[in-house]
Amino acid sequence: MSRINKRFLSSWQMYIFLLPSIVFIIIFAYFPMAGVQIAFKEYDFTKGVWGSEWIGWDNFQRFFNSYQFSKIIWNTLSLSFYSLLIGFPLPILFALVLNSFTGHRFKKLVQSVSYMPHFISTVVIVGMLVQIFNPRTGAFGSLYTMLTDKIMPDILANQDAFQHLYVWSGIWQSIGWSSIIYIAALSSVDEHLHEAAQIDGASRLQRVRHIDFPSILPTATIMLILAAGNIMDVGFEKVFLMQNNLNLAKSEVISTYVYKVGLTIGTGDFSFATAIGLFNSVINFILLIGVNFAAKRLSDTSLW
Repeated sequence: MSRINKRFLSSWQMYIFLLPSIVFIIIFAYFPMAGVQIAFKEYDFTKGVWGSEWIGWDNFQRFFNSYQFSKIIWNTLSLSFYSLLIGFPLPILFALVLNSFTGHRFKKLVQSVSYMPHFISTVVIVGMLVQIFNPRTGAFGSLYTMLTDKIMPDILANQDAFQHLYVWSGIWQSIGWSSIIYIAALSSVDEHLHEAAQIDGASRLQRVRHIDFPSILPTATIMLILAAGNIMDVGFEKVFLMQNNLNLAKSEVISTYVYKVGLTIGTGDFSFATAIGLFNSVINFILLIGVNFAAKRLSDTSLW
């Protein structure tokens, strides 16, 4: 009997528990992949997925030659890299600062307060932004009028302000929740290392730099690899809700464009929308493989 069969027989109950998850993934993740072929066809409702005419790469060429292509790709990448550049290191810094607090109650209070915004829905977050930055009735609008006796310009209609509002409101909402995994990693650091460093005269900042930060570096590397695999996936809901005709030049990203060409233009061009979505997924996959390979070469920490 092979080693695999022995392992299966010795813990077959665990594989039974695993079976529902495997079936779920196959049905809802892998089986729908058959629909990807729509990207290479001119989809017709009357003929179905399998009976529609095969047109090859026409949908992809149509997207690449579109006047929207460069603008959408640039908006998506700039918004993603902006979010990654600001949103990735801040939770790490927040976790390091929070871990350095000695007051247990104060630390718990800060943690609880920082977690709360994560549970606010995207619709409510955008509604808060509208209420705060409304030029006439919003908090900033009222303060601006009181100080200058003028009506504040509409920030939500300013295309140059869109990315800043999107990114920093997202950081406020997620910084506490994103720091949980780093706080958990810091909790496993051996206290004897800190005691030995204190005996040697190390300051708190030196202990953070030479003990705490190296301990969470493997976790941060894994999180960076996962984030790199989602570079092209800018959240649809928040962008779509913040979008208007005046900031459309900077707020139109791949996810909102796919929604519009697939569902809101006439009967919907499902083949074209699927082709764009497939292109988006392929780029994310390439980025994931590339960043994972680089991380493995540089730090010996990787997903596989």
